[in-house]
Amino acid sequence: MGSAATKPKTKPETMIVDSSHVDVPVAASAMRVHVHAPAGASATRRFPGLVLYSEIYQQTEPIRRAAVRLAGHGYVVAVPEVFHEHEPPGTVLPYDPVGTDTGNRYKYDTSLRSFDAGVRAVTALLRDDARVTRRLGAIGWCLGGHLAFRAAFRPEVLAAACFYPTDIHDDTLGLGKASDSKARAGEIRGEVALIFGRQDPHVPPEGRRAIYDALTASNVSFSWHEFNAIHAFMRDEGPRYDPALTTLGFSLALEMFDRVLKATEGE
Repeated sequence: MGSAATKPKTKPETMIVDSSHVDVPVAASAMRVHVHAPAGASATRRFPGLVLYSEIYQQTEPIRRAAVRLAGHGYVVAVPEVFHEHEPPGTVLPYDPVGTDTGNRYKYDTSLRSFDAGVRAVTALLRDDARVTRRLGAIGWCLGGHLAFRAAFRPEVLAAACFYPTDIHDDTLGLGKASDSKARAGEIRGEVALIFGRQDPHVPPEGRRAIYDALTASNVSFSWHEFNAIHAFMRDEGPRYDPALTTLGFSLALEMFDRVLKATEGE
């Protein structure tokens, strides 16, 4: 009696990532946007889009590796250089006292209008990319966590992961240190995940409580996570890096993104 034919084993799909950049006009300057996408992405094989907001140093190697990691999970990831008004395209600030002082100065010398114009420009870039579905999300760390929060004000941003976002609790982002992010929390229509280190001096317990209360009062759909960690625990170089918590942080973000952004669109 002959044996039944066996089906050939299907090889697991690999997700190689292509990286490029494009300079997008925003007001009177050019904002460089680094784009990391699955190599097989095309008009007939599309993926959700993510806006990834960096720390105050722009696209450093840790940020680039984070973007590639997310792209490898099936996302087209756009990383804008948010200090385009102050530095030429391609600028990366160093992880040292000079770079830190420069980045902190720029975040208070940049108007909210400029930050928000950048959000509009990068989400439009993703919407117009033939490789991207209509479903967009945002993710960011530190300053970038705050900008991901503000990106969620836009209706096309369906999910946002905000890691240790600074300057939300005390409304100090931007020119004049007078932002309005807590007050606008009710504009968020998607889902938000917020992740903090409990030992982070930049967002103290009372500050975290102020953000939590603003989201609750506005009936925002959100999840809240606090780890025993200091600021920048997901930066994968330097003394603050916690590999285990980094893996957990990415898993929380990807669970939300996969569930919300990879839902069937009927398109």
